[in-house]
Order: sequence, then C-alpha cells, then structure tokens
Amino acid sequence: MNRRRIILAGCYAFLSVALCWGATHAQAMNAYDFTIETIDGKPLPLSQFKGKTVLVVNTASFCAYTPQYEQLEAVWKQRQAQGVVVLGVPSNDFGAQEPGTATEIKEFCEGKYDVDFPLAGKVKVTGADAHPFYKWVTASKGAPKWNFHKYLINGQGELVAAFPSATSPDAPAVQKAIDAALASH
Repeated sequence: MNRRRIILAGCYAFLSVALCWGATHAQAMNAYDFTIETIDGKPLPLSQFKGKTVLVVNTASFCAYTPQYEQLEAVWKQRQAQGVVVLGVPSNDFGAQEPGTATEIKEFCEGKYDVDFPLAGKVKVTGADAHPFYKWVTASKGAPKWNFHKYLINGQGELVAAFPSATSPDAPAVQKAIDAALASH
C-alpha cells in the first residue's frame, strides 16, 4: 500500500510538472510559431512576417461584413510600405458564409474587391478543430464571434489587439493600434 502511494505521488508530481511546463511553453509561443496554408495550397510560415505588423482577419464571401474587403485592401495599399501586412483567412465557421473552394474564393476576392493582400486557405477558426493559430489567439484575446474578426500581431510576433467584426479595418481604434504596433518594432 505504501509503495502504491509513492508511485501515485511520483506520477502526480510528474504530471503536475509536465502540465505546468506545457502551460508555460504555450504562453511563450508567438505568431511566428505557426504556419498557415496559402489560398494556393503552399505553406505560409508566419515567421516570414518577422518585423512587420500583421492584421489577421477571418473572412467570408457571403457576409454582411464582406464589403470590409475594400477597407482591408485600402489599409494594405496605404500601409504596406510602413511594414503592415493584411492577411485574410477565409473560414466557413459562421453561417456557412464561405462555402466555396480555394479557387472560387480567390476569384471572388480578386474579381469583386481587387484584393491583392495575402490570402490563406480556408480554415476552421473556432472550436476543437480550429487551426492552431486560432487556438493560440483565442487563449489570449478570445475566439472570433463572427466573420471579419481582426487580430493584430506586432513585429515581434506578439498578439497585441483584437477587434470585433463590426469594427472597420480603417476605424481610428484599429489605425491607432497599428501605429502603436509599428512604434514597438
């Protein structure tokens, strides 16, 4: 009986240390630890954006917020030279408003909104099957509640802000946060 307690205590101690290390390790992660697939099916390591400020937006083609593509493209064009990247991440998680294939999504974005900022392939952004990047941002700033939720990553890969869907990409609060992120480089 005493031997069993010692073994159980040892297992408990090991598990406690492992869980604490895992939590600390997860907290130490930054955006550069993740890779998303591009809309063309190629790997897109977020580490390629080191030193840049990245606005990551889960998008959908058939949403009331879809016209935000215009503001996202404007932010991209106006601020790209300053080191700002807009990254669109299509998702069908909310209202099944992104049902298309990668080709259909790309054609829609380029044809209707003249999008030329980077687009990821379609991923899950909520729930147990969410892309690891979205699990990471959810742990810190909460899960997206709908399409066109925005997360801001600074040049060190740190998640510094989140904005709900109704907040336009060109809103003063978003632009102020982008300026602060750029100043932190």
